Amino acid sequence: MQVDAAVIGSGPAGATAAGLLAREGWSVALIERTAFPRRKVCGEFISAATLPVLEACGVRAEFLARAGTPVREVAAWSGEGIVQAPMPGAHDQWGRALGREVLDVLLRDAAIAAGATLVQPAEVIALRRHADRHLLTLRYAQGADEVCARTVIVACGSWNTRGPFAITAPSRPSDLFAFKGRFRGAALAPGVMPLLAFPGGYGGMVHSDGGSVTLSCCIRRDALRKLREVQGGRAGEAVLRHILASSAGARRALRDATVENPMLASGPIRPGIRSGYQDGRFFAGNVAGEAHPIIAEGISMAMQSSWLLAQHLLGDGAAAGPNYARAWKRQFAPRLRASCVFAWLAMNDHSRGAAAQLIRMFPSILTWGAAMSGKVSEQAGVFDGAA
Repeated sequence: MQVDAAVIGSGPAGATAAGLLAREGWSVALIERTAFPRRKVCGEFISAATLPVLEACGVRAEFLARAGTPVREVAAWSGEGIVQAPMPGAHDQWGRALGREVLDVLLRDAAIAAGATLVQPAEVIALRRHADRHLLTLRYAQGADEVCARTVIVACGSWNTRGPFAITAPSRPSDLFAFKGRFRGAALAPGVMPLLAFPGGYGGMVHSDGGSVTLSCCIRRDALRKLREVQGGRAGEAVLRHILASSAGARRALRDATVENPMLASGPIRPGIRSGYQDGRFFAGNVAGEAHPIIAEGISMAMQSSWLLAQHLLGDGAAAGPNYARAWKRQFAPRLRASCVFAWLAMNDHSRGAAAQLIRMFPSILTWGAAMSGKVSEQAGVFDGAA
């Protein structure tokens, strides 16, 4: 198969890039190694700043129809404290949450409808350059094949641990592991998205599709190890008990709720800026750079980075790589830095108490923090002409 672009990974970043390029007449191979639909550790929230990207992909109307209630308030739950404040922006600038089982299929199918060729399930096991082309060796259940592409977009996520784009590093006590569960019958007020700060980690809750409430969280490796030594049992169950013991707001919200499915786990997460362009290959989504999940911008940043990449590929010619890498840092580095500060405040025992007290005195800090993390279009900067 010969194509203009081979996109590795059909999550939000990959499917967005494939769909946008296919709509402009590019021949695109969209390669995904897992079957859909799939459960995925993810907070599920998509900010309103990403709605223009969903519009460009042709899925905005269906997203709004299927997603949870608009998030109009942000909250902070720490210990016995519960503080709420309005989300920045007007009602048309409020984000919503949609489960990855639904979102991934929605974006993938939109890319196919735009003209992309889906190759799923198939894994890229080798990648090499030949003149001005990239040769990708794919492995299927039935055998192997090869794709020849002028452009390669890597969007396989930061938790990829095998293949040519595996991200590995020595384990550290500070490594973060992510967990996610969905609940029925939770007593979380509609339109409220609370941030949970607890010893060793942080998390969040949001109303998602189908009337479910999603709880997602991160916890340090050393804190998780201590929890399992004391409580035993499965890691996800130990983390959930820890959150309920540490947060009055979480106890109230989940007191009468039932678990929709077992807690998922993944990681470690290593937030930071990696590479946007290298050796003729473009990187989008978390594999290019990842913020602490505390700001709930993972999906939004992934899709916005692919929108940014598509603009440079379509308009910059040979300069697309370095231009995209610089634009990525301008657009997203501030959010990464803000997320690091917020995560440190939430996880550090001393700073957590001080931050909670300050937020109780000045709840508008929550609104400011949501704006800083890119929850409204003016802050996100993706559509300000910077591309």
